[in-house]
Amino acid sequence: MDKMGPEKKARLLAALDKGMVMIHLDARRPGVLVPPSLRNESHLRLNLSYRFDPPDLTVGEWGVRCTLSFSGSRFKVAVPWSALFAITSHATKETWACPEDMPAEILQQMMVTTKVPMPEPVAEPSAPAVERPRAVLREVVLPEDEAPEPVTAAPAPVPTPAPVPAPSLVEAEGPKDDPPAPRRGHLRLVK
Repeated sequence: MDKMGPEKKARLLAALDKGMVMIHLDARRPGVLVPPSLRNESHLRLNLSYRFDPPDLTVGEWGVRCTLSFSGSRFKVAVPWSALFAITSHATKETWACPEDMPAEILQQMMVTTKVPMPEPVAEPSAPAVERPRAVLREVVLPEDEAPEPVTAAPAPVPTPAPVPAPSLVEAEGPKDDPPAPRRGHLRLVK
């Protein structure tokens, strides 16, 4: 038996007690019995429930066996624990997965679609900042005979606002559009 078999069995039974369950399996694995059209599926999903007809669902030490309907035809399905890699409960929306048993295609697809947080870039230690020499400001004192005459600034002209044209008669009254007529509902009462 698969080393994860007992845990898979316990999880499947617990999920089946709550309602319908979807099992995820690799149909290419040895021991899997599914319709010929599905034998090459790397990720086959089957719904199981105790309420399906005929009520022959068995969950044992080997795996899962039951009769399911495929396109209206019944088929006796057998899934060993080694082929089952995930269980999803329709009732609780919980999914349990066993990555060790997942096909390589599924793992690669998960790596591409899953957003893995990127590590924060490590800042390289920068060289110590080189201090540039500061400019020194000095006051220049001119002798009185060379001092320039003080300049008086003329006052700045005050801008006058541009005249605003009076609104035309059409603008003052607003648009003349009439509101659209109410539409009849698209639903009707059928007796």
